[in-house]
Amino acid sequence: APAAAAALPPAAAGAAATVNPAPPASSPDAARPLPPSADDDSVELVVVKSPIVGTFYNTPEPGAPPFVEVGQRVKKDQVLCIIEAMKLMNEITSEYDGEIVSAYVENGKPVQYGERLFAIRFS
Repeated sequence: APAAAAALPPAAAGAAATVNPAPPASSPDAARPLPPSADDDSVELVVVKSPIVGTFYNTPEPGAPPFVEVGQRVKKDQVLCIIEAMKLMNEITSEYDGEIVSAYVENGKPVQYGERLFAIRFS
């Protein structure tokens, strides 16, 4: 059993490495629109999800200001965060102009494929 367990992490790491060449913005799961809220039919939310397994960073380097914060306006293609996978830094960008309404992950925490990172309100 220990030999089988030892074989799993490299296999999982290899699977993550095959995902890295794909640009995060082109991932169909990177952002998924949600239905409009009942209060305001002109406002829609998009949830930005992690396209890879890795470590979430909301700053370009330790001690630097975050890429984005809740309440901040963002533009399409603006960097929202970095996910480190296999020592590669993968920039996750916004697919929409809008406002960050939620941030779901703390800096330095691991994320899984498809895990929610941010919610963006656009209209």
